[in-house]
Amino acid sequence: MTLLERLNHDMKEAMKKKDKPALNVIRMVKASIQNEAIKQGKPQLTEDEELSVLSRELKQRNDSLHEFQDAGRDDLVEKTDEEIKILQKYMPEQLSDDELATLVEETIKAVGAESKNDMGKVMGALMPKVKGKADGSKVNKLVMKHLS
Repeated sequence: MTLLERLNHDMKEAMKKKDKPALNVIRMVKASIQNEAIKQGKPQLTEDEELSVLSRELKQRNDSLHEFQDAGRDDLVEKTDEEIKILQKYMPEQLSDDELATLVEETIKAVGAESKNDMGKVMGALMPKVKGKADGSKVNKLVMKHLS
């Protein structure tokens, strides 16, 4: 079942259960996926492209959550946190810290990186492997740590 099919199925379920928060999040994600397809001039996105849109939506919610926490907006923190939990159901299983560290070390060896100057090579080779399975900033920090 593709992501779009899962979203459609879950949207119907949310309508039946009158689950407004889930319904709103699913509609927003579907709209983002459709907008991206229109922007790229395609009838439908690939699974990787759909995952990129979903990751972007999740990242936006996480950024907003931090902003709301800093501003002391508990009402928006709760709403955004709920949206994040709903979105995470559609994300692939996240890599553990150990798995991520192993992947980083393997990639550094594979590309022959020795210093921070090789950061671009490492990130270029690593990001497609961890797409949707790990946060990019977390990956970046780990690579920096291993290259220093």
